[in-house]
Amino acid sequence: MYIPPAFRESELPVLHEMMQAARLANLVTATPSGLICTPLPLLLDPGEEEHGVLYGHLARANSQWKEPVIGDALALFNGPDAYVTPSWYATKQETGKVVPTWNYIAVHAYGPVEFFEDADRLLAVVTRLTELHERPRAQPWAVSDAPPEFVKAQLRGIVGLRLPIARLEGKRKMSQNRGAADRAGVAAGLAASADANDRGVAGLIPP
Repeated sequence: MYIPPAFRESELPVLHEMMQAARLANLVTATPSGLICTPLPLLLDPGEEEHGVLYGHLARANSQWKEPVIGDALALFNGPDAYVTPSWYATKQETGKVVPTWNYIAVHAYGPVEFFEDADRLLAVVTRLTELHERPRAQPWAVSDAPPEFVKAQLRGIVGLRLPIARLEGKRKMSQNRGAADRAGVAAGLAASADANDRGVAGLIPP
């Protein structure tokens, strides 16, 4: 990923936080048949290995797990993003020398991926993923709420994955390369948007 110095994020705890906030990732593998990409919710265990380990599962019918992987796999995490119009820049009124851009957050995690079929490991991953996303609910649903035989049958339809992170790249492009007046204009413009995503990005623009 191309990352100018102004937008580079390299602090491991911050990168982990960005990944955990992304919710849905894209798992990309290079194979003899070409590139394969699958959108997946992935669980980050920050305490495993040097940079953390990603866990998830995909459908058994998905050919991605059957294809030999060439090199490392890549997990893509995209955070909040928004279009930035030049009209919000104070510089537009001063010189007119402005162009549109896009603000966004992205983290790329690289590492060797392992696919596994062991039922106990699969159950552990599914349980942890479920607990992660059910935790905020007033009455969380648990895997154990479903009949055991039903759960076993569902597990036969998926394959687990484990990806120890060997390398992380993080980018937080939030108008840091603009002057204070331009940043203020972007933040105000996004905050006034009818789009909730735009308003979320507004709060990430540095003062």
